[in-house]
Amino acid sequence: MKKFLVLFTGIFIAVFCLAVTGCKAKSENKTQSSEKPEKNIIVGFSQIGAESEWRTCNTENMMQAANEAGIQLIYSNAEQKQENQIKAIRSFIVYQVDVIVFCPIVQDGWDNVLQEAKDANIPVIVVDRKIRTKDNSLYAGYIGTDSLEEGRNAGRFLLKKYKNASGPINIMELYGTIGSSVSEGRNQGFHEIIDKDPRFSVVYTESGDFLRSRGKEIAENICSESPAGTLKVNGKTIHAIYSHNDQMTLGFLEILDNYKIKCGKDITMITIDAEQSAIDELCRGKINCVIECNPKMGTQVMEFVKSLVANKPIPAVTYVPETVFTEYDSLDQIAPRVY
Repeated sequence: MKKFLVLFTGIFIAVFCLAVTGCKAKSENKTQSSEKPEKNIIVGFSQIGAESEWRTCNTENMMQAANEAGIQLIYSNAEQKQENQIKAIRSFIVYQVDVIVFCPIVQDGWDNVLQEAKDANIPVIVVDRKIRTKDNSLYAGYIGTDSLEEGRNAGRFLLKKYKNASGPINIMELYGTIGSSVSEGRNQGFHEIIDKDPRFSVVYTESGDFLRSRGKEIAENICSESPAGTLKVNGKTIHAIYSHNDQMTLGFLEILDNYKIKCGKDITMITIDAEQSAIDELCRGKINCVIECNPKMGTQVMEFVKSLVANKPIPAVTYVPETVFTEYDSLDQIAPRVY
């Protein structure tokens, strides 16, 4: 079984690891079946971090897919810092990996380092979150979720939920990381739907950086200033909460429980990711709608890696399939999640 090389920090550690394993990989390659790559493919993978069950599942799925494909993976955890990702990508270039795969923390600021990869003839695959560059030829393609559609699905659920309500319906939006493509997409897609209906209004938005701790912090600040048993911002009662991910949602729910506020009944809760914990809260009636953000893209990524190594093009954009779970579904039929 192939070994995964974990890149923590520093060029020298990773170079040493590659030197140790490189010879072994070449000898093993001679005994691989015809379904395995003819050469030992090395991929550098820069991940945002390990801030949630979703992110952990995404990383593990990528590692498993690489192992099954006979591809050597060098993993780097950016710990939520763009500068760490840029350092990792430059390290991958020095190591002369075959393909670079990375999940960008934010959309902008990648042109220079991706130009360096292009100059070194190393193709790049962007996963999970999109980037914004002056030259789209700096990367081979994107594979991940359609955040615009996720936002639209959230809006569609609200329209169905409140189809017979007179309004006004005041919404609070728990925003993800400012500058990330998923936050912008989930926001834009949501507004595409609700802005067409004058009953709906987002009266408060705050960034929680996709973190559970920030969800708790935001909820505590609002609940502590609201009348008992209610959730109010600037004098306006909140009827619905749209959260960009499950971790912020779960943190928010924890505080609402402390203040005896009945989320799922008095307040409609919509969340994105579909972690098992969120599905559990959906089944308990505390969440009304859970929109899946599929973390399992590893197999397709490794197929794209093989294509690029063989000098074959890959699609510019590939979206992974996703599902929407709501209170109107047969909740006992939802299969257990793996994250």
